[in-house]
Amino acid sequence: AALNDLLRDLALQVVRDGEGARKMVAVTVEGAETDAAAKRIGLSIANSPLVKTAVAGEDANWGRVVMAVGKSGEMADRDRLAIWFGEIRVAVDGERDPDYSEAAASAVMKEQDIAIRVEIGLGSGCATVYTCDLTKEYVEINGDYRS
Repeated sequence: AALNDLLRDLALQVVRDGEGARKMVAVTVEGAETDAAAKRIGLSIANSPLVKTAVAGEDANWGRVVMAVGKSGEMADRDRLAIWFGEIRVAVDGERDPDYSEAAASAVMKEQDIAIRVEIGLGSGCATVYTCDLTKEYVEINGDYRS
């Protein structure tokens, strides 16, 4: 357990130290068919340039999360999806949450550490993966040098 805690801490330090990164994002997927499926969905969300740029722009664009779930190749039913940014549920049953608050969702996206949680609604698989935002600075840093 201590080794896992140390390794997680080191991994999160790498995420936070990304070139031009400003935000750390924890993507948790629950209710997938298996843990492996949850991890693949989580990685699809975490690696999506559209999700990462939405985070950089502080935009709670849950449609980009739905897109990333769909492109993961794993089983998902749009009508069962629920999505949270922090503690704010932005979508339920595949539609905008009836209690959705733009102000509350926007406040979450301004934080340095952001949690995105997705409930797939098909099983008991779960996983959490970590990523950072994709900023203009990242593009500049990596576009300005040659190897």
